[in-house]
Amino acid sequence: MQDIISFEEFKKIDFRVGTILEVYDFPEARKPAYKMTIDFGPLGIKKTSAQITTLYKKEDLVQRQIIAIVNFPRKQIGKYMSECLVLGAVDGKKVILLKPNSEVKNGTPVN
Repeated sequence: MQDIISFEEFKKIDFRVGTILEVYDFPEARKPAYKMTIDFGPLGIKKTSAQITTLYKKEDLVQRQIIAIVNFPRKQIGKYMSECLVLGAVDGKKVILLKPNSEVKNGTPVN
């Protein structure tokens, strides 16, 4: 079991819906990953990387909506700067991306 956080701490996490615009290979990553740009509507476009190459092809990710945390500090991954964290369910090496059941506006908060 993970550490328990308070509801006040949880409310600080900014979960948002975004649409993946571009996906590129990330050969410099230690583990297989993609670089992505994601449109979060009024929050703008953010970059990230994700270790999702086991289940997803680049072309299948473009225009797909996802859920991400957008208020973490930027993180340097090799020479690449990640600006958000895409969420997924992790099963070994498989990561299944979280997404809304219906299309919603980019930047919509997830509570």
